Amino acid sequence: MELISYTLLFLLLIYVVLLLQLIRGTHQLKSFERTDIQPKTAFTLVVPFRNEQKNLPKLLQSISKLNYPHELIEIIMVDDFSTDTSERVCIQWRIEHNTIDTTLLENLRLSNSPKKDAIARAMPIAKHDWIITTDADCTVKTDWLLTIDNYIQIHQPKMIVGSVIYKTKNNWFHQFQQLDLLSLQGVTMGSFGIGKPFMCNGANFAYTKSLFLELDGFNGNDKIASGDDVFLLQKAVVHSPDQVHYLKNTAAIVKTKPENDLHQLFMQRVRWASKTSGYQSRYAQFLAVVVLLMNLSLVIGFCLMVTDQLDWSLLVKVFLIKYVVDYVLLFKANKYLLKGKWLLPLSSSLIYPLFSSMVGIYSLIGPFSWKNRRY
Repeated sequence: MELISYTLLFLLLIYVVLLLQLIRGTHQLKSFERTDIQPKTAFTLVVPFRNEQKNLPKLLQSISKLNYPHELIEIIMVDDFSTDTSERVCIQWRIEHNTIDTTLLENLRLSNSPKKDAIARAMPIAKHDWIITTDADCTVKTDWLLTIDNYIQIHQPKMIVGSVIYKTKNNWFHQFQQLDLLSLQGVTMGSFGIGKPFMCNGANFAYTKSLFLELDGFNGNDKIASGDDVFLLQKAVVHSPDQVHYLKNTAAIVKTKPENDLHQLFMQRVRWASKTSGYQSRYAQFLAVVVLLMNLSLVIGFCLMVTDQLDWSLLVKVFLIKYVVDYVLLFKANKYLLKGKWLLPLSSSLIYPLFSSMVGIYSLIGPFSWKNRRY
């Protein structure tokens, strides 16, 4: 029993140290204030999609409302063999909004990752050096491109990571996903703040075409179904660390949709977790292992407590300490992303260790399905 207790406390110590580093990082990450300089950066927006007839109109409508010169915007829609009316939605959009240069392509499958294939498919015909990827189930804010352009003109980066949040309904299942995404966004901001960036979200990700070509695109990780974002980021951090920036400005936050089905949520998180084995960053690998072991230890600790092999008071203390440091990181992310909306993730925190452990273990041993495809 003593060995179990010491192991649990040792894991907690490492976990707390890592989380406190990330919390310090979120504090050190500076917000960007936009100025009144005239926009001049030309952007190519790449939107891969598959069976998104319900979501595409909302994304395209938000793009049509962008406060940005249309002559500086190009959109490349890449259809990943949709079986619904997504293609018709894109064609109709192109007819109705002929002031924005829009191209519709069919994906060309060359790897195990349809999204990487879609982005690589668009790259040769992209007319502009700055590429921005987003997803078909997203919506963007009016000043999204204006803010990114402003940041580019002032700081001259080659890659920009932006924030993503869920547009949720008032139910617990959506709020659970929002908290999970908040934690990922908090880790992303914290890692940039301490100079060890390793995570980003392809729903709000910008980089130059020239950098993409210098990094040899997705070559080296095209066997992994996910990771069109983080693998490219980690390559860029090794290649040009000073040119990889995080844009912290609320006008540049992209909203996406949460899942409405538990199985789909589980498969999505497994897809996300499956790429951790391919991380180049040792820090990222170590953090992922510690987080998995910490959550798994709470699940195992609960089972041991039920069978009287672990003191319940120790488990409660460990949980509460973990809860407090998790809460501080969530609070920091929530303050920026959701403007300090009331946050009390007690029930989610009780369930999350089991959910996270199941996702982490399954991602190592089991196949997953996404968009009616099995990987």
